[in-house]
Amino acid sequence: MTFSIHNGIINAKKALKMEFIRRFFHPPRGSFFLFGPRGTGKSTWLKITFRDALFVDLLDPETIRSYASYPESLINAVEALPEDSIVVIDEIQKLPELLDVVHLLMERKGNIRFVLTGSSARKLKRAGIDLLAGRAAVRYMHPFMAEELRNRFSLEDALKIGLIPLVVFSPDPYEALRAYVSLYINEEVKAEGFVRKIGDFGRFLEAIAFSHASVLNLTEVARECQVKRKTVEGYVSILEDLLIGFKVPVFTKRAKRHMSAHPKFYLFDAGVFRVLRRAGPLDVSREAEGAALEGLIAQHLRAWIDYGHRDCQLYFWRTRAGNEVDFVVYGPDTFVAVEVKNAQQLRNKDLVGLVEFQKDYSEAMAVLLYRGRERLKMKGIPCIPCELFLRALDPRLSMTEILKESFYRNEGDRRR
Repeated sequence: MTFSIHNGIINAKKALKMEFIRRFFHPPRGSFFLFGPRGTGKSTWLKITFRDALFVDLLDPETIRSYASYPESLINAVEALPEDSIVVIDEIQKLPELLDVVHLLMERKGNIRFVLTGSSARKLKRAGIDLLAGRAAVRYMHPFMAEELRNRFSLEDALKIGLIPLVVFSPDPYEALRAYVSLYINEEVKAEGFVRKIGDFGRFLEAIAFSHASVLNLTEVARECQVKRKTVEGYVSILEDLLIGFKVPVFTKRAKRHMSAHPKFYLFDAGVFRVLRRAGPLDVSREAEGAALEGLIAQHLRAWIDYGHRDCQLYFWRTRAGNEVDFVVYGPDTFVAVEVKNAQQLRNKDLVGLVEFQKDYSEAMAVLLYRGRERLKMKGIPCIPCELFLRALDPRLSMTEILKESFYRNEGDRRR
């Protein structure tokens, strides 16, 4: 069987047209950038939401050749549009030169709304994305959230193949996922000339997968993939710019103890992590599954923050003495500590990190997520099955409402 990103996108779009999955993403009123990794549904969502917009698809070779040779032709196309029209430029990083034209048109025709999508911020940074600062908001689209899929969501499947729409709706998700990883890296890294030695980068990807959901030690990763530490630092930056990896900093506000200095690292999707982390005879399957589960919670919390337009930041907490909490969500009206355990049964020692955190931060709510089926309360801390929490994680709700929803709601009582 052969598979390509292009064919996969077509198949996924056909599936979405049969029954459109409503996303929690809501656009701002004015012009905006919409960033997100390839395959997360940006183009499909835009074509359904802005059916009458002028679409400039920079993944189309003929379109990109035309605008590359004469970027000013966009002016002619926009001048012909009626007032209050919408112009969508898909994958703007393929032709950053168009940003200058868009900036000019924003000044000339304030009644035209521009939507600029991208799966990489790297070239745009070089081209001067700040030219549009103040004129275009920046938004992000993530893989599916559990509550977007509703009854289609399966925790077991999400931990194996992830939640990228392109993969979820493929006739063969496992093959689609493997092709996504190999072709995406080829198209977005090798083709764009981000690295000189693609072999070194390939070894780095295998090594960095073992840092998923772990404190990032660049020296150890460099030793593992046999390159310089500075090179690994650059490679991690590439993953962040391509939106396929992100770092979570240590929570140090009003710290009363000596804290860890290094951030944790995550790949953006559990399925991508499972493909990159190649299993071997010495592998312990529960270790990979635990890392996948923690990453799944991380991507959901990031989506909840972004889609709810919250002024929040995702952290983790780790003291040099070894006490740790997987996630701290902190903002003006949100302060919650989240511990994730890939276990069916809980022991008192599983709550040590949360208990210690609340000694320092009595204002914070605390919750433990685990793989069991029962909702429990241990040491005064709610312990909630992961799936119930993920299904309740709606960006329209506050974290207090989500915890109440997932802890007290009857399983058969679904929100409408």
